[in-house]
Amino acid sequence: MLIRLEKITKTFVSGKVKTPVLFGIDLEVEREEFCAITGPSGTGKSTLMHILGLLEQPTSGTYFLDGEDVTVLTDSQQSRIRNRKFGFVFQSFNLLGRATALENVLLPLTYSDPYPSDARERAIDLLERVGLGDRLNYLPGELSGGQKQRVAIARALINRPDVIFADEPTGNLDRKAGFEIMAIFQELNAQGNTIILVTHEDFIARHARRIIELHYGKIKLETKVTDRMNAREELMVIEAEHLESSL
Repeated sequence: MLIRLEKITKTFVSGKVKTPVLFGIDLEVEREEFCAITGPSGTGKSTLMHILGLLEQPTSGTYFLDGEDVTVLTDSQQSRIRNRKFGFVFQSFNLLGRATALENVLLPLTYSDPYPSDARERAIDLLERVGLGDRLNYLPGELSGGQKQRVAIARALINRPDVIFADEPTGNLDRKAGFEIMAIFQELNAQGNTIILVTHEDFIARHARRIIELHYGKIKLETKVTDRMNAREELMVIEAEHLESSL
């Protein structure tokens, strides 16, 4: 078992105001799974992902990663695990505006000790894998939304993580670019990458292999996807529609 959560809760405190968000979450994720976390806005999806990614501490409960209780670790210990085992893709891309695509991908390796001797070659290979081999020296402002997200995916992969976390990765993209990103995630999962994706869109969730639905901070339903959507096939339909409309 790669990930196991036991009775995880989260309450945010601001002054005298306490806002409970998660209530006793029990969850298991196997290695090489592709899970989508869904549910209405404000139901705790991103909070749960942040806890899974060691970006937030739970208020109570236990989080086992590869059998180790990571909730008892110090911030610096959690940071080392996060940098070594996790990759992150966010809705807003989170790219450095004055850094090239290549420099953005290399950024997580800044914290590696020792710095990999093949870092540049590794980054170039990843950008080529996501279709940006000809955009290595482009700044984010010179890239489309879909291209920015592909840079973010390459950056998430640079440390060869155990888990890729994606928080609403298609939220700022048009339909075609969104399917392009989901096609990359499906291919990464087929290659053995574990992916945990947060989305409020049902059709995006159905690209995963398992859907975990949250409702008011609790897991309402877990569903194995039997009618999984194939992003590459959807892209072919979009291209055919575009060709037909241009005739």
